[in-house]
Amino acid sequence: MVIQMTTYRNNLPQFDGTILLTDSGLETTLIFHDGIDLPAFAAYPLMETDSGRETLARYYRRHLSIAADHGTGFVLEAPTWRASRDWGAELGHSPEDLARLNQAAIGFLSDLRASARGVRPVVISGNIGPRGDGYVADTAMTAAEAEAYHAEQIGWFAETDVDMVTAVTLSTVAEGVGAIRAACKRGLPVVVSYTVETDGRLPDGTPLGTAFEQTDAETDGAAAYFMVNCAHPDHFRDALAAGSGWLERIGGVRANASRLSHAELDAAEELDAGNPAELGHDYARLRRLLPNLVVLGGCCGTDHRHVEAIADCCVARTEA
Repeated sequence: MVIQMTTYRNNLPQFDGTILLTDSGLETTLIFHDGIDLPAFAAYPLMETDSGRETLARYYRRHLSIAADHGTGFVLEAPTWRASRDWGAELGHSPEDLARLNQAAIGFLSDLRASARGVRPVVISGNIGPRGDGYVADTAMTAAEAEAYHAEQIGWFAETDVDMVTAVTLSTVAEGVGAIRAACKRGLPVVVSYTVETDGRLPDGTPLGTAFEQTDAETDGAAAYFMVNCAHPDHFRDALAAGSGWLERIGGVRANASRLSHAELDAAEELDAGNPAELGHDYARLRRLLPNLVVLGGCCGTDHRHVEAIADCCVARTEA
């Protein structure tokens, strides 16, 4: 069975065969490479200071330069993974603060896009994260509760020139369904990215393919496409190899280079960056399994070196 794409893709360039790189492990790069303290693993507070914005600009420009070298497009994901009501409250931010910071983040990316010479297309994505811990299915929301929760942040994005919304590191189908419904009500193309454990299942035990199929069934296939993130390719390759029609719905991967489990990563005091070159070859193998895989980036523990290795293995460099 081939699952039909929907009108919610809204002519995103991801659907014309263009390869788009994206960034890597923003938060782990800031913490372990730049020595920046990120309470609650939140990067969005950096938008409040000149130095914070310059740190973020350097991070994104480093990745954009890889896209320029390889002649690819780029998905600029906003640093707003933790910028929703519950996490903001933990950091002392009111809804008014969060609205301002989410919208400032999109404006910041718009400026980066305007200055990104040699990289086309550049897509701006409003990034939302799980209400709870992305590694644990600890927030037992219904789809309706998830929709109500994520509608607030998505609503802030809808008032900007954002191109799409991406919900990343989700661990339950209900939360994915809620995020999709909230984005569709605001007329925004939406992507849902599930994370998996070492057995290729979501943290709540749902098989990966089942998660995609259930999400599509409960939303009439409204997601532009799906992604997998925050797991090593070894953790979900077997699930893909056994897959069927739902494989065509996977448009992006942001994998870890580390083979550690989520529990091990949570407990680790040092960064496990894995092997960038090996990860690049893993992505080349994934592209042979996934006919519509066009968005390529990294997650926890990865940095620009991993994205460059992925690009080297999946896209020829442009001639100088």
